[in-house]
Amino acid sequence: MADRFDRYTRIKASRDAGILTLMLSNPKLRNAVDEQMHHELADIFVDAQEDDQTHVILLTGDPDGNAFCAGGDIAWMKAGLEGKAASPSASEGRRIVTTLLDVEKPIVAAINGPAVGLGATIALFCDVIFMGESAQVADPHVRVGLVAGDGGAVIWPQLVGYARAKEYLMTGDPVRAAEAERIGLVNYVVSDDELQAEALAFATKLAAGAPQAIQHTKAAVNMELKRLAATVFDASLAYEMISFTRDDHREAVSAFLEKRRPTFTGT
Repeated sequence: MADRFDRYTRIKASRDAGILTLMLSNPKLRNAVDEQMHHELADIFVDAQEDDQTHVILLTGDPDGNAFCAGGDIAWMKAGLEGKAASPSASEGRRIVTTLLDVEKPIVAAINGPAVGLGATIALFCDVIFMGESAQVADPHVRVGLVAGDGGAVIWPQLVGYARAKEYLMTGDPVRAAEAERIGLVNYVVSDDELQAEALAFATKLAAGAPQAIQHTKAAVNMELKRLAATVFDASLAYEMISFTRDDHREAVSAFLEKRRPTFTGT
């Protein structure tokens, strides 16, 4: 493995036959995005793009975490509210999505369990998405008093239309695998046991193709998505940063940790 990937601790990287597998790994927290993983996500796609030995990227979750990615780490959010840790920065959040969109190499996602919040955003911005039959996708930002500003407001409407996107983003309700495939949120739903093999087979098919033709086709298709991201993402991210300071977010975090229902006041 090239030295560029040695520094990552929350993302495991391995390469075989031109396919770079990136595994989100924080298994004690169901592969949730803590401060360290957030930092690493802001860099990993740049390194993947610049890695000459990589032709296709396969993105999945550490199986020991029983999830693709459980979203933001609530303990990190609480520490940020208490001033004991740096809260997620808008610039770093923006970098995660923009670098993901800038990768010209095709990215195949294998959703091997819940993909929640930022985890859902990352999965849905991939190019071809495989999903295990027992997995779910959800963007429950609103349930913790936050705006769905880390990219969900950009990608969900493009995949499922505005009406469905608003339904799921305003409720935070999960989308089960069969429904996700039916409405076009993902490409394929396969059995849990066959997920990794099916995703790898598709990645292998892409790796055997003409690299420049495939990469530039992706780049051309992504142009409109990047244009939309440039107009929508900054505003939605700013809304999210404001919502981090609201009492409703503090209440939601406290309620989650105390295992009770939050009482929102609109402040």
